[in-house]
Amino acid sequence: MEDFILALLSGLIDLPWWGYVLVVLALTHITIAGVTIFLHRHQAHRALDLHPLVSHFFRFWLWLTTGMVTKEWAAIHRKHHARCETAEDPHSPQVLGLKKVLWQGAELYREEAKNRETLEKYGHGTPDDWIERHLYTPYSALGPTLMFIIDFALFGTNGIWIWAVQMVWIPFFAAGVINGIGHYWGYRNFENEDAATNIVPWGILIGGEELHNNHHTFGTSARLSYKWFEFDIGWFYIRSMEMLRLARVRRVSPQLKLGEARAQLDEQALAAIVANRYAIAASYARMLQATVQAELNRIAASTRLPQLNWRSMKVWLKQDAKDTPQHERDHLAQVLAQSQLLAQVYAMRQELARLWERSSLSRNELLQHLQDWCERAEASGIQALQEFSRRLRMIAAV
Repeated sequence: MEDFILALLSGLIDLPWWGYVLVVLALTHITIAGVTIFLHRHQAHRALDLHPLVSHFFRFWLWLTTGMVTKEWAAIHRKHHARCETAEDPHSPQVLGLKKVLWQGAELYREEAKNRETLEKYGHGTPDDWIERHLYTPYSALGPTLMFIIDFALFGTNGIWIWAVQMVWIPFFAAGVINGIGHYWGYRNFENEDAATNIVPWGILIGGEELHNNHHTFGTSARLSYKWFEFDIGWFYIRSMEMLRLARVRRVSPQLKLGEARAQLDEQALAAIVANRYAIAASYARMLQATVQAELNRIAASTRLPQLNWRSMKVWLKQDAKDTPQHERDHLAQVLAQSQLLAQVYAMRQELARLWERSSLSRNELLQHLQDWCERAEASGIQALQEFSRRLRMIAAV
């Protein structure tokens, strides 16, 4: 009897301490791969199609390791995008505070999952087969219980802490870190309409989800990386599955491509500029940086404006005016009032927004506006503005 109890407590597999660490990393990595590939990119955003076997493997694995219901997760995430950084956002740290979302993200998820209106409005197109209706949804808690039994049987008492780490991995890293820190701290490639940030450029630990600013800028893209130094391991897995015909990518973020400069811009160039509007805005700020920085330095000595620096101006140049927070607009107006050059550079940037904002202008009128913008930029006498205009004329069709 004692031998049986000892064998039970020891489990079927005996490993050195580092072996258990590798097991935990492997198990949690499969889980985060399921979240980012299946729940996020496949179910919530329809950025790719998965082979039924792959799809159901992830669904089964997530039932075991998280107990999450696909419809609930997809619905809550879609609502997050639709109502981002507002009082209706289920988990915005800008509204609820970073501490609450970071440490209570799972509780916020469970609370929103009780909202039937959210599930009905945003949960469409998710699995509704026999096994979902009779097992995964009504017995969501059974999955983690079964996982505990498996971990204990395989690893004995070590299986208890292995299971505990599995259970807190997604609530902390996904619900807490990504939804919390990913909307509060980090770097931003694009000044999109919300506060999403990229936490680090190497999305490995959380499957690529660390590249959150990229994702919120291009919400339906199956690839979360954008710049050359960013790595999205979830995208690596998707491309690998695609080569094995286990996945099919439907959409990826557009990439800015340059061709030969054109004296007369056409509708293809206009479409490419609109598709790459966030990259265009970032490029505008980058190419005008030296000119703007020199002007800021020139007027800094003669003004007492607070925080008169390039960092603030860079954000304002990346943003459409409607996205600049109300409390920053007076400061922006004071800065622009000090310099005709800065006022011109900012005004030209906002005129570009007419190309992609909703308006009653026809395609021909927008094209004429673009052509006129380039001609005025090239006649401005501002070298950086002239170079940017020439770059616009080189943008290739999407």
